[in-house]
Amino acid sequence: MELRQLRSFAVVAEELNVGRAATRLHLTQPSLSRQIAALERSVGVPLFTRVRRRFALTPAGAVLLAAAHEILRRADEAVNDAQRAHSGELGRLRIGFVQSATFEALPRVLRTVQADLPGVCVHVDAMPTDSQLEALTNGDLDVGLLRLPIAEPTIETRVVSRDPLVAALPAAHRLAGRKQLPLSALANEPFVMYTRAYGPSVPDAIIGYCLAAGFSPRIVQQAADVQTIVSLVAANLGVSLLVTPTPPTDEHTVVYRPLTDKLPPWELALAWSKRNESAALKRFLALATAS
Repeated sequence: MELRQLRSFAVVAEELNVGRAATRLHLTQPSLSRQIAALERSVGVPLFTRVRRRFALTPAGAVLLAAAHEILRRADEAVNDAQRAHSGELGRLRIGFVQSATFEALPRVLRTVQADLPGVCVHVDAMPTDSQLEALTNGDLDVGLLRLPIAEPTIETRVVSRDPLVAALPAAHRLAGRKQLPLSALANEPFVMYTRAYGPSVPDAIIGYCLAAGFSPRIVQQAADVQTIVSLVAANLGVSLLVTPTPPTDEHTVVYRPLTDKLPPWELALAWSKRNESAALKRFLALATAS
């Protein structure tokens, strides 16, 4: 049994006239009659009764017609899905992100996928930059939201934001009333710091900035995620320096203050492997570049 035979059978069943059915199918009547005869031989039972050149479905033909409609519908869907997968409208997109992308960049990326690629299944995973680079290189990740700079020639990047450091202070802190402050104003404060276990680049850079400002930070607590750091600052255990965007907070517990020091911003970038041939990735990158 072939799909073309089922399509011909369904049209003949609708028309109950070989001539009209042949016209719709762009076939000759003898060719169409041969297809129907071949289908009946394949099924092993008559599908039509033929009385004085009038066609009518047999009970077996009626049962087959109901199944044929479903089979043809599923076949058409399969073809359509294959075409959509080829164009990147269907598929899977695995996205890694650093924690500082959680509050603005990641939601923006996910909104793009949801609005313009609703047939793409998205899996997201929080990962430090080094882990993202490894996963992108190994093909375990399609897109990364990571911090530059990186030194991996097989990875392409596009900067999506340049984010400064800000000071996070308990709301009751003596410096909280200032609109901005120099890094040196925190010289005698206890610090809550990003742990190096999640990635050494940020804590190492912050310590370097403090040393350039004339002091070594007195680190009293460490945490792997920014939400925990903010909670520890809210508990008055110390101050911190955070890469923006920062978590939303109640200003009665924690406040964020810009620094007057001319520190380089942290570049957040989309990253992907040059070797990744995913159609969904290509479609997403085209959308992300246009936005």
